[in-house]
Amino acid sequence: MTAIEKVLYTGKTHTTGGRDGASRSSDGRLDVKLSSPGSSRPGTNPEQLFAAGWSACFIAAIGKAASERKVTLPADLAVDAEVDLGNGAGGYFLGARLHVSMPGIDRDTAQALVDRAHQTCPYSKATRGNIEVAINIV
Repeated sequence: MTAIEKVLYTGKTHTTGGRDGASRSSDGRLDVKLSSPGSSRPGTNPEQLFAAGWSACFIAAIGKAASERKVTLPADLAVDAEVDLGNGAGGYFLGARLHVSMPGIDRDTAQALVDRAHQTCPYSKATRGNIEVAINIV
């Protein structure tokens, strides 16, 4: 495990009610109702929030990789993230797929950027070896 040498930011939330509750950030910028996946109740769920956070972070990591290689990224670069909640013999588990779209970037360059991003993105690091992850260039 790698230790943090300098904390750059700490996200703080207060959550009540679990999957059928609410979550609010300490600065008030996030204020969401939560609902279990598949329910008809209003609100999002932890898997959607995780997918949103990971995909945003992954785009930033692609940007860093592109900057290192002096590659100009398209304005319509996008990551569609899918986070599965499933169960098995040991309980509940997550799985994920990131579908990366980089129109106008040749496949070899796109693959190199995605590979580098997957090495540097904090979400990728946190999940590496813990859940099944597939990253696809579309």
